Amino acid sequence: MSDKSKYSQEELKEFEELILQKLKLAEEELKTLMGSINHSTDETIDGSYGGVKTLEDGAETMEREKMNQLAARQQKFINNLENALIRIKNGTYGVCIDTGKLIQKERLMSVPHTMHSIDAKLKKG
Repeated sequence: MSDKSKYSQEELKEFEELILQKLKLAEEELKTLMGSINHSTDETIDGSYGGVKTLEDGAETMEREKMNQLAARQQKFINNLENALIRIKNGTYGVCIDTGKLIQKERLMSVPHTMHSIDAKLKKG
């Protein structure tokens, strides 16, 4: 298509399919993380040693915090993917919010939820 201000319906469908695949995987990963977090919480409730904190308790706490951070990051990724689907529906997908120019297809294929062109990203540093 010669219209360089938007992607064609075929291209948008391709992006949508890619985003839906990534969304499914991200949701599965989040579910696994949440299961691990809940499992480790259950273990620490049952496995206390007379109320005395041990070095292992600290390591378990750090591991749980790390898993919580991963889960939060995964949830943010899911939200970004869902927002990209909304942008496809409302016709703003693939347009840089900083420059108003079309984001390169290669960039969108690798980071389908991005709202910034490479030029805009580099300028922000």
